[in-house]
Amino acid sequence: MHNKLNVFALANAAAAIAALGMLTLGVLGNLRIYTGAVEMMQQWHLFFSLDVVGIIAGMIEGAVISFVFAYLFGLAYNKLARE
Repeated sequence: MHNKLNVFALANAAAAIAALGMLTLGVLGNLRIYTGAVEMMQQWHLFFSLDVVGIIAGMIEGAVISFVFAYLFGLAYNKLARE
């Protein structure tokens, strides 16, 4: 028997992981570690930078984007899943 995926829980988990990842990248960037990854994130995300406001804004942006895509993925998965 197939259980449906909890779409909201999946989206919340993805958003939390994305926010923690952006926080980690911001802290490591300020320590001058993984500067290549920090530069890529600054190019890909509109609000991410290495100051406190930029890190928080990047965390919010990453969380929102991840929530939306994970929610849509969960909806598609549930729709295509067969019992």
